[in-house]
Amino acid sequence: MDSPRILLIEDDQAIAQAIGLALRGVAEVEHVPGPEALPDPMPLGDYAAILLDMNFRPDQRDGRAGLGAIDQLRIADPTLAIVVLTVFGGVAIAVEALKRGACDFLLKPWRNDRLVAAVGAAIELTARQRAGAAMSLETIERHAIERAIERADGNISRAAAALGITRPALYRRIEKHGL
Repeated sequence: MDSPRILLIEDDQAIAQAIGLALRGVAEVEHVPGPEALPDPMPLGDYAAILLDMNFRPDQRDGRAGLGAIDQLRIADPTLAIVVLTVFGGVAIAVEALKRGACDFLLKPWRNDRLVAAVGAAIELTARQRAGAAMSLETIERHAIERAIERADGNISRAAAALGITRPALYRRIEKHGL
């Protein structure tokens, strides 16, 4: 069986090489340096997931380019799971990316085990969505909460901040989902 193909949109060649090495044996990585390098129309059906950087020039830090790319990618293929990459201080950008349709985010520098897990989950999500078994909003919320708590190593305050909600709101949702 062939490895799934993922599209990496990242301007830093060294980061692209590191991701390619980390995902060797997991997925075939095709790299483009930025959203402007994507063809129009975007033939995304051959990809199982996208890894998307949020900034594409050294002087950019606001994530607008990545957020715009998410919007374009979601229009081109709403079934394709997108994992965003952002620097440590970019949690607010990552939360906005999740609101716009990304399924997960990784902070740079990342841990390879988390990269592999996030890409694997994104590949599975794309497969489910393309098979017509899209998750309900309740399932998506539960999954997002589980992932946030896992990423925060069980710290509810950090998980709530990553999700952009208050700690009491997170506790209510944890209770609602039986987590």
